[in-house]
Amino acid sequence: MPNLTILGSTGSIGTNTLDVIRQNSHRFKVYGLAAGRNIDLLLKQILEFHPRTVAVATAEGRDELAGKLAGSGLPMSRWPELAFGSKARVEIATAAEVDIVISAIVGVSGLEATYEAVRAAKRIGLANKEVLVAGGKLVMDAVGESGSELIPVDSEHNGAHQCLRCGNREQVTKLILTASGGPFRSTPLEKLALVTPQHALKHPTWRMGNRITIDSATLMNKGFEVIEACWLFGFSPSQVDVVIHPQSSVHAMVEYSDGSVIAQISATDMRMPIQYALTYPERSQAPVPKIDWSQARRRDFDVPEYNKFPLLRLAYRCLETGGSATCTLNAADEVAVEAFLERKIGFQSISQVVEETLSRLPNRQPRSIGDILEIDKESRSLARELIVVGTKAAAVGKASSLRGLAASKTNPPTARA
Repeated sequence: MPNLTILGSTGSIGTNTLDVIRQNSHRFKVYGLAAGRNIDLLLKQILEFHPRTVAVATAEGRDELAGKLAGSGLPMSRWPELAFGSKARVEIATAAEVDIVISAIVGVSGLEATYEAVRAAKRIGLANKEVLVAGGKLVMDAVGESGSELIPVDSEHNGAHQCLRCGNREQVTKLILTASGGPFRSTPLEKLALVTPQHALKHPTWRMGNRITIDSATLMNKGFEVIEACWLFGFSPSQVDVVIHPQSSVHAMVEYSDGSVIAQISATDMRMPIQYALTYPERSQAPVPKIDWSQARRRDFDVPEYNKFPLLRLAYRCLETGGSATCTLNAADEVAVEAFLERKIGFQSISQVVEETLSRLPNRQPRSIGDILEIDKESRSLARELIVVGTKAAAVGKASSLRGLAASKTNPPTARA
């Protein structure tokens, strides 16, 4: 029976993974759980799945968890080993007993543990975008050396993985990733300056964390997926297209040399790609709704408006540039999204902060995880400086190189879902 470690067990992917395991308790066993600050949910997961070891972010979190375990009635002899910090995450991802690692920690904090699990030749169910966006070359070089399996959990890449099974890789001419278009796909460009966090967080299809929801609204998330796809499947940027598909039922398409296009279609339920990553190459009954083909449905496709969503074009540019550009892209975007959610900057200023950060930070080739983490740190620091400078200039009414950094107080536009 395969043993699993879940990095990010209390997040959306982590909880969905545990639901898949709950439905397949005869096939999989939980070895390790890594979580951040949601100690109450982590406690419930421990009591249900009985992992051997658990890692949290901080020593304070570990002590809080120990206190809650003591009050839970679970005998101490059945407690998991409790640890904290980045070293603990690496240890539960690389333990000899572990067969599969679900990489679902948000941000670069999950990079080191995932990289070391790759080096240890584990199967990786990859749901952490930063692993390949920030460290694509290092990670894929390690995959080549260790023979580790990288099975994408993200719905679009998982769909592409399935489509690519339909023919020889050398016969593939193009990969098409679909995007819902987010809440502002029908909003005129001139009204995006009025967008508030409240409206940007209303994604029409998926229920996700705040950052990924905002990234979907700017199409930055799709830019990250283009970068991931090129690393995962060996495509050049010119071979990966993005199309707007509001219904979100077609997750990816692959075009073959004879002109045939193979599409992967399924319900918008993350448990399907998670189970696929766990059971590949087998398929088995999944706890997700099936598509009812007796009901009339329409599937629309359209091209993205790059002038309205400049971060998508910027992602292509960073991918072509190579080196540390995509690492800086991710770091600056995370800082800018956080500032937008805190109403320090406007919606359109997210892309301005990211582009300005990229223009000011020298590009270089990271040669270790330490290099990537240092570049990430430098990029975040510069992005924060730009935001502070921009907001101060806006406050006193001076011209700023980052126009519109002060979030508008006017009523937001109507966003069509």
